[in-house]
Amino acid sequence: KRKAAFGSVGRKIPYRILHLINQDGESLGNMHRAEALKLMDQHNLKLVLLSENAEPPVYRLMTGQQIHEEQLKRAERKKASPKSCVVQKELSFSSAIAKNDLEIKTKQIAQWIEKKYHVKLTIRQAK
Repeated sequence: KRKAAFGSVGRKIPYRILHLINQDGESLGNMHRAEALKLMDQHNLKLVLLSENAEPPVYRLMTGQQIHEEQLKRAERKKASPKSCVVQKELSFSSAIAKNDLEIKTKQIAQWIEKKYHVKLTIRQAK
């Protein structure tokens, strides 16, 4: 199953008591699931789960347009957030390295640093 950007949208609500917020962002307080569904039908809106961890869970009445706009905002935030994975590069060379090899490896290290990689260097003692 593909997970939606929001929790349950519509009539499938597993909770009996929920905290409801109207489409303008004003709190309507805690109410029974049946009352929330009745409000949803009266105003031709959809119920969207905002916070499942809260007690009681928080739902919001939204129009289809509001849901679409919120999904676009979340997608933008996800793109804008920095990537959490950190790339680490490791380079190992001997203390008796030739001059040309050392220059090539230092250029490689400079490229990695420009790309914001973490660079780990290991220098082995020549025998």
